[in-house]
Amino acid sequence: MIEKTRGVVLHTLRYGDTKSIVTLFTESRGAVSFMVRIPQSHRSALQNILLSPLSLLEVDFDYQETQKLQRLIDIRVDEPYQSLPYNPMKQTIALFLSEFLYYSLREEQENPELFAYLSNSLLWLDNRSSGFANFPLTFLIRLSRFLGFWPNTDVEDLSSGVYVFDLVDAEMRTTQPPHGSYLEPREAALVPILIRMDFGTMHLFRFSREQRARLMQILNDYYRLHIPHFPELKSMAILREVLS
Repeated sequence: MIEKTRGVVLHTLRYGDTKSIVTLFTESRGAVSFMVRIPQSHRSALQNILLSPLSLLEVDFDYQETQKLQRLIDIRVDEPYQSLPYNPMKQTIALFLSEFLYYSLREEQENPELFAYLSNSLLWLDNRSSGFANFPLTFLIRLSRFLGFWPNTDVEDLSSGVYVFDLVDAEMRTTQPPHGSYLEPREAALVPILIRMDFGTMHLFRFSREQRARLMQILNDYYRLHIPHFPELKSMAILREVLS
């Protein structure tokens, strides 16, 4: 059955000399992997650009329920980027997010609201000329709402004493949990700050180099606790260096 949908490129893996396996998060079916033939012509370079990390595409494909790899019939640019592929800092963010999203969304089913969040967020970053150093932090914490583990900071009175943040149960507590995956009070105090940030206000929140690096590590650990087989990301160290 031929379908048309929009998608975000999450991952591309070369398969031999003439094929690639490309994973997209699509609007209509969630995460879908395609076998793509690479043409042996000048179109090859164009196709490689189209399939670069986080490209926003419109695709036609032949969907077969029993097939692990679907057949891609045609690809077109859905929303062209103006700066994301050319700005070195934005490029580093894009490479990190594509790796992060590949591991966090590869089992996700159809979710149009999640797709809209991804595409709108990426277009916001593309159009922003400055003040986006906190974009990865804001993007990842808000992504957790769609995946079911948005932090719960509702306690009776955060100012009434010592509290910790339980990374497993995704909640603020006034007592330490029985396991070791929690944030001590000093770092737990950063969680309500994180969830207050959005794309319009994140430039107002100032973090030191060490704080931003630590927050990125906390978010990575947080996702690893809630998503099976979520690895240490190779691009994390590069992103920390660029954003510092």
